[in-house]
Amino acid sequence: MTNPAAADGIGGVPELRGDASVPGPDTDCPCRHCSAPGASGGNRSGSSRRIDRVESAGYHLTWLEGKVALITGGIGECTARLFSQHGAKVIVADIQDELGRSVCKDLGPTTSSFIHCDVTKEPDIKNAVDIAVSKYGKLDIMFNNTGIVDDPKSRIIDNEKADFERVLSINVTVASHAYTASKHAVVGLTKNGAAELGQFGIRVNCVSPYALVTPLAAKNFVKTQGEDLEKAFSVPANLKGVHLKAEDVAQAVLYLGSDDSKYVSGHNLLIDGGFSVSNHSFRMFDYSFA
Repeated sequence: MTNPAAADGIGGVPELRGDASVPGPDTDCPCRHCSAPGASGGNRSGSSRRIDRVESAGYHLTWLEGKVALITGGIGECTARLFSQHGAKVIVADIQDELGRSVCKDLGPTTSSFIHCDVTKEPDIKNAVDIAVSKYGKLDIMFNNTGIVDDPKSRIIDNEKADFERVLSINVTVASHAYTASKHAVVGLTKNGAAELGQFGIRVNCVSPYALVTPLAAKNFVKTQGEDLEKAFSVPANLKGVHLKAEDVAQAVLYLGSDDSKYVSGHNLLIDGGFSVSNHSFRMFDYSFA
């Protein structure tokens, strides 16, 4: 279930550029992922409570103060809110105009801007970067979080060249065979980018989350949503007793974009509760058989 890439939470691989530490927001994230049925709701996260304690001691956490971030789709909404809360100027770039403008309206015109951007079109990407630099004078962080999945096709002979080209054009150039291939390709792209761009002081990292509740997941995988979808994901999960939220992924991206990770580059940060390091088919550590 953990696919390294940027597909709306079902394995995300953002490319991060610039500098950037972590702990989450001091209020619950209001984005559609974190506030969706079965998500965190009104329960404050552990990171939120930690921030309360730190701020009560006289410190104010703004990990991205003075930085400018360009963020695309998916869990980007949650990340945009978190980045803004930590002092960053945010450019939201997506094809979902209504949602993008709504997020920026919440964040405020002085700290955020929306740009219509289709990541399959190079002029759109260039325009988004140009506008960010023109408006704020620089661009510190790029979070490439746009992604899609193709229709499930279990047999490789059922996959056509057009399937690969469509998925790769979104997931890589910026589950079935094309989706999985695109996710692993981005990890390679991340490492290659880090090797090439390090000489310019540019860091490139990615995150790979376990499955979590998002509209894309509900639509393309098990055709359910909210608590039922969360329960379905928890069955094969390695780490029990907790559920992965969009806020958790956003906090990981916050760390990779902050100065606390200033010497981290070429890294694929797994947010999967140990799923990728275990083979549950052997049931070697299953205490129910003890």
